[in-house]
Amino acid sequence: MSSANTPVLIGVSQILQRITDPGLGKEPLAMMLDAVTQAAEDAGNVGLLSEIESVRVIRGIWRYQNPAQYIAEQLGLVGIETMGTPMGGNSVQSAVNQSALEISRGEKSLIVLTGAENGNSQAKARKAGVDLSVTETPGKYSRMLAKDVVMSSEGEIKRGLRSPILVYPIFENALRYQRGESIDAHLQRISEMWAGFSDIATGNPNAWLQEPTDAATIRTASAKNRMISFPYPKLMNSNNAVDMGAALIMCSVTKARQLGIEESKWVYPWVGTDAHDTYFLSNRDNLYSSPAIRIAGTRALELAGLGVDELDLVDVYSCFPAAVQVAANELKLDYKKPLTITGGLTFGGGPLNNYVMHSIARMVELLREQNASKGLITANGGYLTKHAFGIYSAQPPEFDFKHQNVQPEVDATPTREAVDEHEGQVTIESYTVMFDANGPATGHAALLLPDGRRTWGYVEDRDLALEMTRVEFCGKSAALDSNGIFKVG
Repeated sequence: MSSANTPVLIGVSQILQRITDPGLGKEPLAMMLDAVTQAAEDAGNVGLLSEIESVRVIRGIWRYQNPAQYIAEQLGLVGIETMGTPMGGNSVQSAVNQSALEISRGEKSLIVLTGAENGNSQAKARKAGVDLSVTETPGKYSRMLAKDVVMSSEGEIKRGLRSPILVYPIFENALRYQRGESIDAHLQRISEMWAGFSDIATGNPNAWLQEPTDAATIRTASAKNRMISFPYPKLMNSNNAVDMGAALIMCSVTKARQLGIEESKWVYPWVGTDAHDTYFLSNRDNLYSSPAIRIAGTRALELAGLGVDELDLVDVYSCFPAAVQVAANELKLDYKKPLTITGGLTFGGGPLNNYVMHSIARMVELLREQNASKGLITANGGYLTKHAFGIYSAQPPEFDFKHQNVQPEVDATPTREAVDEHEGQVTIESYTVMFDANGPATGHAALLLPDGRRTWGYVEDRDLALEMTRVEFCGKSAALDSNGIFKVG
């Protein structure tokens, strides 16, 4: 059952730009424009481009000011709305949620979302000493999806906790300790999980890495798979060195019919939810769970009237193995079933904030083939911070599009006090070790004071850093000095 304003996805596209000469590649702006045109071709009506009412662009690491306006002008659209988003891998699903709401209310009837990154071209250009040309797109968006927020406290910044490659392995080691696993058993388990993601990528025509990679290769450090941060070698990190673009076209059922879009192309967003965990990592109750994922993800299923076992397709946001495990644990997903439809951000490709546009595009492709199936998309921004969820099907829902922001419920869950500095005894809650060309270099740790408050510390002793990769340090007592350096034993 659908009403006149029921939102429906009618066109999707994905672009992979594989080049050897960085000077020959298209910049992200051109990739976005191509993706929008190809999404209209996918819908079966390129003429629909002239009726777009809003162009919405997912924030990238590029320096464009208003790429949406440029895209609109190139399509001959005058005076239409342009929208941008803040940073964050949740932005695509959140933008879909907002777009679906506006269509269901009759405020918009035809919206396009797009985004692109050229990390592969940029990497090749840096290596070759080439400056890539960038189109200037001056001006401001008509509106923003949301504001950028600060997600690192002064104490975290002071101790160097400003990088996902440092923070996510701290989550990972907390998960290992909470499960009571040995370092070796844990590494084997997560490498096998990641090998399963690689297997899915081999069947995804738009995956960046389509050659199968086995678990032993994934977990073993090598010249091509250098250690980044304990316990993650390169193949357990998001692969941002990709040139990838995508676009989604969404409209009302009435508009789809007016445009003559075949119903075999239609995929319905049934429900959407949004929430965030504490913006500062220091204030999380623990480092192995996520109240926002649990509450917002569970609410999405409740709104859709589905049990988790009724999901046929799932794509869990997968910047690092820890992100997948926390989400799967909170939502009680079955690890024996595929947790990705793309191959994830390592193998499917990780175009930063725009990854989820690729996962939604892939979901649309699969749901068109599997008409009765239901699919769940999860999205994550920051340090397991900002979360968005969507449930999709080629079958029309029995209700109007539903959306909830469950932030008040998340805010009511336990948090932890933190201090920026401390001198005295602490307990290591979790940690990681950052590697350089010479091996383990620095250790970083979340530390609990005797009264339960959290602070952060580090070590620069290479011998100690090496030992931290071989012996479980979670739960150990340590002494922290006023400079943030901790000693064990």
